[in-house]
Amino acid sequence: MKRTLENIIYKEDTEQLARFAKALGHPTRIAILKHLENQSCCYTGDLVDIFPLAQSTISQHLKELKNAGLIQGELNPPKIKYCINTENWKTAKALFQSFFD
Repeated sequence: MKRTLENIIYKEDTEQLARFAKALGHPTRIAILKHLENQSCCYTGDLVDIFPLAQSTISQHLKELKNAGLIQGELNPPKIKYCINTENWKTAKALFQSFFD
């Protein structure tokens, strides 16, 4: 198969969409994103107060969302403040919209 610029872009978009989809593959992660979408930012402890899960479980879900690029964390010792990565959030919405169209 001849590699063209269109094929390379398609592959990168497809891989990015798969990364986002994998991160959204757990109901708690979707709930965390919905919560963060309505907040400017929040700390892990805030999420522990909202969701009936252990802090370590919340941290693991945050790690997955951060690795996918859907959220970003800012270290405020001894806490980490999390918020939506607005650029990647817009990209995710566009990729999913394009996929479902």
